[in-house]
Amino acid sequence: MANNHRRKLFTTRRSLIGGISAGVLVAGALTTTSMMSPASAAEWPTPSDDRRISETQEISGEVDGGMVRYIGEGDLGDGGQDEGQPPMFKLADGATLKNVILGAPAADGIHCSGSCTLENVWWEDVGEDAATFRGGNGATFQVIGGGARKAEDKVLQHNGGGTLKVRGFAVEDFGKLYRSCGNCSTQYERHVELDTIEVTAPGKDIVGINENFGDTARLRNITVKGDGDRRIRPCVRWQGKEGGGEPTESGSGPDGRHCLYSEGDISYE
Repeated sequence: MANNHRRKLFTTRRSLIGGISAGVLVAGALTTTSMMSPASAAEWPTPSDDRRISETQEISGEVDGGMVRYIGEGDLGDGGQDEGQPPMFKLADGATLKNVILGAPAADGIHCSGSCTLENVWWEDVGEDAATFRGGNGATFQVIGGGARKAEDKVLQHNGGGTLKVRGFAVEDFGKLYRSCGNCSTQYERHVELDTIEVTAPGKDIVGINENFGDTARLRNITVKGDGDRRIRPCVRWQGKEGGGEPTESGSGPDGRHCLYSEGDISYE
């Protein structure tokens, strides 16, 4: 292929490891219907095996990883925060990746070229970002279950248009759980819906959106742990830029138009 970082290893409804079909979940994996309660820090999954990769793995169709932990090396193994790193996995439009653990280093995590579903995917030590969502205004992205920790900056990066729906997800030790791109060359109206999320301090912001581009964020059933001073901000609004430049912060908290939640939607433990 022209891009030597990528190779097509997986096809529709094939497992990443032999003998496990896409329709089978290994012991300890969560089913779609049971993912509304995110795992706590003590319940992170144990990998079934470790595999080192040095090239981006391209995914199409539906792929079950059998809870294998993938560790980057070579071009995927820097472990830094530099922009422009290749992803460990690149999902085609409409693809589903489930039951995978990303170890460290993890480069730029997962890229979705269009609509995609990430189900029971775990990031043990987020690299540049955990997942980046691309595609046009009609794209729909789902993150069901799973979790991420040790993210110096962003966990879920939304660069394309459309709507990202996250439910049953756990995050800890992070900068921002979700960020609508503040200065992409092409900007979109973006929407995010968070439901049943466990947030464990330290952390900075749960959501960051661009109000000048019409973004919205809906937050429901958010539990924040270990943040007695309530320093983690649930929703921050920005004035985004198009084609470069630094976005500027314009406000935070529920406003009935962009940050859509009430006091009762956020609980503290």
